[in-house]
Amino acid sequence: MELADPFWNLLAREMAMVMANPQHEALQEAGIYLGDTPAEVKTLRGAVYQLRAMISWADDAGLPPNPQEWTANDLRRRVKTLDASLSAASVIGTVSFIRRMVRMSSALSGGWPAEEPWPGKSAKAVAKTTRTDAVSTKPIPPEIWFALVRAAWACVHTFAPDVIRAIWRWDELLQSAGTSIIGASHTLDIWLANPANQVPVYYVPDLPAGQPPAVNWRLMTLLLGIDPSLQGAVFGARVGAVARSRREAVLEAVEQGRYTHQGLIEDLAQVTRADGSTGPWHPGIQQGHIEPLRTALRNAAFVLVAALSMMRDSELHEIGRGCIVEHYNTPAVASTLQKGHPNRPRKHWWITEPVVEAIELAESLSLHAERVFAPFKRPKTSEAIDGALMIDSFTRFVNAHAVWAGLEPIPTGKVRPHMFRRTMAMLTDQFAGSEIALGIQLKHIATRALANRSTRGYAAPDEAWAKHLEGALEAARFRRLRTLYNEHKDGKMIGFGPGADRVKEAFDHVKDTVRARGGDARVEEDLLRKARITIRFGALNNCLFDQANPSGAVCLENTVVPEGHTGPLDWRCRPDRCRNSMIGVEHVPLYDAHRRTQLKLLQTPGLPTVRKELILRELERADNVLKLTSQEQT
Repeated sequence: MELADPFWNLLAREMAMVMANPQHEALQEAGIYLGDTPAEVKTLRGAVYQLRAMISWADDAGLPPNPQEWTANDLRRRVKTLDASLSAASVIGTVSFIRRMVRMSSALSGGWPAEEPWPGKSAKAVAKTTRTDAVSTKPIPPEIWFALVRAAWACVHTFAPDVIRAIWRWDELLQSAGTSIIGASHTLDIWLANPANQVPVYYVPDLPAGQPPAVNWRLMTLLLGIDPSLQGAVFGARVGAVARSRREAVLEAVEQGRYTHQGLIEDLAQVTRADGSTGPWHPGIQQGHIEPLRTALRNAAFVLVAALSMMRDSELHEIGRGCIVEHYNTPAVASTLQKGHPNRPRKHWWITEPVVEAIELAESLSLHAERVFAPFKRPKTSEAIDGALMIDSFTRFVNAHAVWAGLEPIPTGKVRPHMFRRTMAMLTDQFAGSEIALGIQLKHIATRALANRSTRGYAAPDEAWAKHLEGALEAARFRRLRTLYNEHKDGKMIGFGPGADRVKEAFDHVKDTVRARGGDARVEEDLLRKARITIRFGALNNCLFDQANPSGAVCLENTVVPEGHTGPLDWRCRPDRCRNSMIGVEHVPLYDAHRRTQLKLLQTPGLPTVRKELILRELERADNVLKLTSQEQT
């Protein structure tokens, strides 16, 4: 049964009115409490969907047509008969809908069962779900993430200044345009007499040889200082001989090669394309491109802010003009915190310079009096534009212009605003000690920061990203190894200690093998990859720990290795004693500075014995490392 039925239609409208006005006096008098915040449109849409599904089920189950005759047992049966393939969230949504209808039953003229179907049970208990640390939101795949964020940054940072210039130029021409065509022929003669003036034409790829490009008559009219709405009167082929003569004069100039498809502005930003060619990022910004480009820039700014700020979709739409502030001496964006906060407090999210640039761009483009991300066609409306549609629109724009603009096409895949939050949280968690910072930025600080299940769930690793990060780390490690090899081959010192000796031996073996084979750089690189040099580059030394042969690793001596741990124990590293330690040239100044610091601390009057022993121990370790370097240098 559809909601077109008058009875169910009235029930749906009453339900929506109650949810949209939870603080109405009539509800308070009836003792109905549904919270302080009016339901959003998407919440009302979901409730209507649930009601329609409930009506359909009741009809199939043979229940009375009036819900006032239903019982709490009928409502429980509705949940029990849900498709087993539904997710826990879907079951919880149905339970929550039924309970909301029970609470507002006295305000519904058509009636609804007033008995609580599941007294004392939470919706999760009814759905038989248990809380886990896992977040159902999937991160954006790395191949989509990088292409999308890079394209957004290119639009915000590289393309935006040109689009802004084109918008200003178009507005400037419109404001100075006249509404009379008197003297148009004389004005055109003067314009054509200047050889620097080029007739604006539309860019058409693969234009057949000998076929002249189409003239942009609207822009041509505006360049003469005449309102473009009068283009027919100025250049119309059917309005008279004078107009035809002006039109023929322009076409003759085009045949002579005096034309340009640069459009409103010249000197567009240059980009390097996939084929290696270099040129402007756009073939020429005409007046018809302004609105699509304005929309693309707004969407690019939205993507960049969503990707790098960890804000929710609703919080992004609440960003207003002048929202960038200093928060604890760090740039931040102030917006309204949404989820789980009925009082809607203003909060701060720390941001980076690219996000600042994106918000400032969106603010300069916005036609809304308050909001930054708002519709262009109806600037006075309070309606929020859809974040998901903005992302999809931006993806289509990038893929349509990727070849010319030198952008990487964005692979096919579903991307939604909340997925940016999950992806960035996971990437941020790669750095040690980041969980507290993540909890603050994600606004998960209502509970203990180090034990917040939501924060840990958002930061949970993803298999696709794990493979990508592992590959990126391995590539970076080999680049540094290759640099060390080249320095050793050139006779430069690459490091000190027993670990350095092992690396030098491996490098010499590669060098001798290449020489014996008469190989080139490609052979040299292949041998270097196969040399099995297990090196970890660090701030205080480089570690050559080999998991297949861990003997001699001082960090593993007289200790218990944690279950499941592989590799060295970084916190027990002894660069001055371990056979796996390689002191790089870049590490020597650090140890020298550390030694001088300890010597200075020893001169502190009244130094406690325990503190003095600790300083002497640090001094001894620094001396031992420096002795290794001095012995090899001599």
